[in-house]
Amino acid sequence: MSAPLSQQIAVAAAQLVVDDGLEYDSARRKAAQAFGGRRLRPSDLPRNEAIEDEVHAYIAIFHAETQGLELRALRELAWRWMKRLQDHRPHLAGAVWRGTATRLSAILIDLYCDDPKSAEIDLLNQGIAFDAGTDLPGADTSKSVLTIADRSETLGETVTLHLVMHDLDDLRGALRPDARGRSWRGDLVAVQRLLAESKP
Repeated sequence: MSAPLSQQIAVAAAQLVVDDGLEYDSARRKAAQAFGGRRLRPSDLPRNEAIEDEVHAYIAIFHAETQGLELRALRELAWRWMKRLQDHRPHLAGAVWRGTATRLSAILIDLYCDDPKSAEIDLLNQGIAFDAGTDLPGADTSKSVLTIADRSETLGETVTLHLVMHDLDDLRGALRPDARGRSWRGDLVAVQRLLAESKP
């Protein structure tokens, strides 16, 4: 007996998340296209939590020996940037926060600013090069995004960081938990706690 279509899409999306570094929205869309695209019903599309379950399963089979170290390296890099940008209320999001990131994953940091331009000015004052855009690849909504490349010495390669601009008023809603009671993002203190808990 074959698995439900939503689970098949979740499995395919999970592989894209891990092996191609896609975020859940874009991985779900790409996987859904392979299973019929527009002919699919909304109920056929897996929720983020279902995709995340399959990501954990895929990592356990194919990346168990390396993923933990890669995740820690990305979280350390994220923490350093959050510390640097702490005036803009940074919150780590995406796979690096949720614990499913590999070396291919980008770091997503949400900034909650009184004035979104203030983060750009701060980066310029620090002499940091960035690309400015108006959307995040694979995201359902358009936001101002500042993209930075920084090297992780632990991984021995360059990592992409996306700084996503939000209004300060958006912060309260952003901290709502998922259906299982877990947050979709965490502040500097929360990331520091994760690092302390995973200390080698």
